[in-house]
Amino acid sequence: MTFAALGMTPLISVFDMPSAVSFYREILGFDLVSASPEVETREGTFSHWVWLRRGPVELMLNTQFDSNERPEENDQARVAAHGDTVLYIGCSDVDEAFDELTRRGLQADAPTMAPYGLKQFSTKDPDGYTVVFQEVR
Repeated sequence: MTFAALGMTPLISVFDMPSAVSFYREILGFDLVSASPEVETREGTFSHWVWLRRGPVELMLNTQFDSNERPEENDQARVAAHGDTVLYIGCSDVDEAFDELTRRGLQADAPTMAPYGLKQFSTKDPDGYTVVFQEVR
């Protein structure tokens, strides 16, 4: 007998948890599934880890630094290194997704056809990760 895989939930590291959570919840429309206890730090009040979900799409965020250890500015070399990480989110209607998300404040170019035949649009999150929304038919 074999087990049934139920999905995959990537974990990405973020510099500023409140900014990341705001982007994924307020702009992209994810809901909070679970979070570690909030901490009071010189950087603010936040959870070091959160689990988010929008429909069947799940994502976990974890802070890069422990409490009171975050530098004033993000390491731009680290942000640039995120260029090889892309989060693809399948949509039933990518034009509808674009309209909804841009109404929520997302900055992105209109959907286009990719050379491999999928209609899609992309954006960057506050940590430089690329998020692509593509139509699944």
